[in-house]
Amino acid sequence: MELHNLKPATGSLGRKKRKGRGQGSTDGGTAARGHKGAKSRSGYKQKLGFEGGQMPLQRRMPKVGFNNFFRVEYTALNLGKIQHITEAYGLTEITVDSLRENGLLKKSALVKILSTGELKTKVNVSVHAISETAKSKIESLGGSVTIVK
Repeated sequence: MELHNLKPATGSLGRKKRKGRGQGSTDGGTAARGHKGAKSRSGYKQKLGFEGGQMPLQRRMPKVGFNNFFRVEYTALNLGKIQHITEAYGLTEITVDSLRENGLLKKSALVKILSTGELKTKVNVSVHAISETAKSKIESLGGSVTIVK
């Protein structure tokens, strides 16, 4: 069997019904569209969510919630995670670029350091935001904190 030998099964393809081509075709007159109404007319297209005149579901449901367009989302990075990163990757300075290079951060993500977990090594940190307790813990170990804009 090859591509030029392929044919549809015998009897599977009938002739296309030619609607609206006279009374002898049995679909003359209305072309099997019934009488009157939007569905019988050319160019008919049902609106998305249309339920035959009943109030559509998306209009029956109440409006809920609010998305603040100006909200700034940070990727949280805990001190315990920083300790793990310094051990795994051998970093002494954690910057946004070094996190991206090691595949720990998405391209456009902002980073905020939080104080959960325990930090045992001195680390210099350069991120977008940091909590006060995390800052004090890093500085008590002799590390430095820089805020990047």
